[in-house]
Amino acid sequence: MSEYTFDLGRALVLGELETALSAIEPNSVDALIDAVEAADQVFFVGVGRVLLSLESIAKRWAHLGIRTHIVGEITEPAITGNDVLIVGSGSGSTLFPAAIAQKAHDIGAKVIHIGSSPVSPVGEVSSLMVRIPVRTKHYLADEIDSAQPMTSLFEQSLLLLGDIVAKMIIERRGLDMKALWRYHANLE
Repeated sequence: MSEYTFDLGRALVLGELETALSAIEPNSVDALIDAVEAADQVFFVGVGRVLLSLESIAKRWAHLGIRTHIVGEITEPAITGNDVLIVGSGSGSTLFPAAIAQKAHDIGAKVIHIGSSPVSPVGEVSSLMVRIPVRTKHYLADEIDSAQPMTSLFEQSLLLLGDIVAKMIIERRGLDMKALWRYHANLE
């Protein structure tokens, strides 16, 4: 039986997250917030566990009064040149997000890539990249390694980045935290 304990796992994950989040360029996060605040609507696209993180971010930002949408949802409206598409993809080469990024770019929307690989098909059509330089399926030389399975560190870092951005927007706008509940689902 393994001697690997919860305390060891917790310390490992939190240490890796501290390293990953500390490696994000703060100016890129400020530029992300500027773009989100200037947009009429913010769309998100990703697949797998990345999509789950993006859905959480979209929900939290909606609580701030931002009009957010997940690509492919039944109520998704049209994207326009006044909107932003945030593409979550560590490698930037995942087929579905890359194709959606290209289409949004062709329509005139601002495409923002949150990922790890600085050179990718998504990067070619993005006006901004927020780089979380952690291990991807490409195992690039400058990626932060992880002892966690596959791309867990990217998905975790993405989720926390979204919550950090939410707090930054709250502070920028001087929002009353109690007043945010008016945007929370109430059919529960």
